[in-house]
Amino acid sequence: MILIPTLASTCAAWTPLSVIYDNDGSYVRYDIHERSAWMLLIEPEILLDSPIAYLRAGIGDTLAKWYEGNALVERLATKSVCIELAHIAARQCQEILLTHGEEALEDLKKGKWTDALKHVIETNIVTSGLVGGFGDQYLRIAGAHSIHNGMTSITQTHHLLHGEKVAYGILVQLLLEGKFSEIQHLLPLYKALKLPMTLSDIGLKIEDKAELQQIAAISVQEGEGIHLLFPDISQEKVTATMENLEILTNHASKSIN
Repeated sequence: MILIPTLASTCAAWTPLSVIYDNDGSYVRYDIHERSAWMLLIEPEILLDSPIAYLRAGIGDTLAKWYEGNALVERLATKSVCIELAHIAARQCQEILLTHGEEALEDLKKGKWTDALKHVIETNIVTSGLVGGFGDQYLRIAGAHSIHNGMTSITQTHHLLHGEKVAYGILVQLLLEGKFSEIQHLLPLYKALKLPMTLSDIGLKIEDKAELQQIAAISVQEGEGIHLLFPDISQEKVTATMENLEILTNHASKSIN
């Protein structure tokens, strides 16, 4: 099987993994396959014609490779060579996207094939795939994707692409970890790229208690990756964190030029 991706929104073409959703768009599960595609071909002319929204979402999804992967690695007493390689790849994902993400979106908007755009596309598809390929469950998913899974159950969030939901989930996870400086570091990029950082961005309001509680309840179901970071996490804790994130991001966005 030879795959030629038409979008640079995920590492799906590179990794032997399929995510399953139901007919309503809610997350069901992910399946891991025994082998990946025989060959992956990246054709610039195809990707130059792709929608900007999908590259933006790809940046959000790929940023999670570092924030989820690093949080998991921090809990390991020892690391194999493969996990070290995955950790390095995850860090490279973050560095390239923080450095070139905004420029790459502008270049795609202009239809220009540039080094910045090439680096971001290769990072979204290839480097991100190396993280799970070398690290497997040790660097695959954690809190951000669990929040994404909860968000898929709410119709108000259905206007968001996968990576956009994951991007919001990164902020929730970082707040659960108490990593305030990391959030402050990311918010200017989120604002520049138009990645969701507030409840209004995801289609909700602070008064939508039932919806917030539903997102939280699904995100902490048995088997969710968030338990790898927080074994005793509760629905109430996630709900409160999303409410606190709203206060933090609204305050911070006023100070971002």
